[in-house]
Amino acid sequence: MAQTQYGDISWERMIRAVEKIRDRLLRAVSALDKAGISYAVVGGHAVAAWVSRVDEAAVRNTRDVDLLIRRSDLDAVATALAAVGFIHRRAAGVTMFLDGPEAKAREAIHIVFAGEKVQPDYPLPTPDVLERERATSYPILALEALVRMKLTSFRDKDRMHLRDLLDVDLIDAAWPDRFPAALAARLQEILDDPEG
Repeated sequence: MAQTQYGDISWERMIRAVEKIRDRLLRAVSALDKAGISYAVVGGHAVAAWVSRVDEAAVRNTRDVDLLIRRSDLDAVATALAAVGFIHRRAAGVTMFLDGPEAKAREAIHIVFAGEKVQPDYPLPTPDVLERERATSYPILALEALVRMKLTSFRDKDRMHLRDLLDVDLIDAAWPDRFPAALAARLQEILDDPEG
């Protein structure tokens, strides 16, 4: 094990951290599947699922677990997730399910509501949960809907995710025509500067 000024670098700890996130995701989606609730995995895990279809070596790890659900299903989602140890919280305008009573916000399932604007100034609402397709273990947002969502948010991590999709040729120069002008301009910015 290597030593640094910050202490030991432990591969085992890093691997365990990634495994905890994957376990959190799989427990949540299994509970929602068992309850028959429509949802889609969005965010970094959806991007990783798409990228892995082309090049597993290009997959980027993410600590976020983001699920798209319908607001009308929130009570059913809360019941299903409580059965596998998650605790419903709302903080700073974010609906989340903490992974146990001692968990931090970064150890949570973050909820995004389908058909609603995440922020009032966003140009478009989120997609519906039915704009999805099945990945190996869970449904992910369809690629065009995922790109639209990333272009709508357009934070640093969204731009990074768009570049990941561009890097494996899942999106290309023909894609801006699929979106309204404001989103097309954002995608063109990524296409023009793929290195960021």
